[in-house]
Amino acid sequence: MHAPVELADIAADVMARIRSRGPRVHCITNTVAQNYTANMLLAAGAVPAMTIAPEEVVSFVAGADALLVNLGTFDAERRNAIELALGAVHAARMPWVLDPVFIESSPGRAQYARDLLARGPSAVRLNPAEFAPLFGGDPVRETAARVANACGTVVALTGGIDIVTDGSRHIAIANGHPLMSLVTAMGCAGSALVGAALAVETDAWLAALAALAALGVAGEVAGQIARGPGSFASAVIDAVHNLDGAMLRARIRVS
Repeated sequence: MHAPVELADIAADVMARIRSRGPRVHCITNTVAQNYTANMLLAAGAVPAMTIAPEEVVSFVAGADALLVNLGTFDAERRNAIELALGAVHAARMPWVLDPVFIESSPGRAQYARDLLARGPSAVRLNPAEFAPLFGGDPVRETAARVANACGTVVALTGGIDIVTDGSRHIAIANGHPLMSLVTAMGCAGSALVGAALAVETDAWLAALAALAALGVAGEVAGQIARGPGSFASAVIDAVHNLDGAMLRARIRVS
């Protein structure tokens, strides 16, 4: 198991590789989240794309380095785009992230998320309310580890403390700020950052913890200057843009 100081170095290195390589992340995401997600990826050094048009989505995904599948807008057009995109992903053996937004509110959406889970996402980023409809059981580390091992994926359970597990390795990330829960698309943008990290780091567990730790640290930095949720949303993007290895190493809190 990596020591906390070593994990801080790894997280800093992953974020530096995103900055230097500029990976392309194709995002099939909800309409509310598109703008914020794109700006978060740009701030980290990645290149976002959002098209869902059937005549071009395969081409866009084939030219990307990672895919985000976010179920926040659950319409027929996006479901069709997801099917086309996953075909391109599997052909290229490309990493992809599943974000099962609001599946606790819709049985049909929850079933579709379970169907997508069976198609081998590299990581699943979700919150406690979404955990039981997708995996069953309580959103605790032991259950997350069990389902990560059974599904062959990384489970990134975000909340007051983020839990990242691949079934055998576990990490708790204590970084973040309360205002993060008051900004629409913060979690969606976090999932996109996981995608960017997967594009430059083949170990999905390390990629997920690096992205979420970086976002948590950025949230803490933004919280020092924000006057409320509106200014905080912009300040987080600025903090991600200005994030460097020294700041990550000084602030990261993992166990």
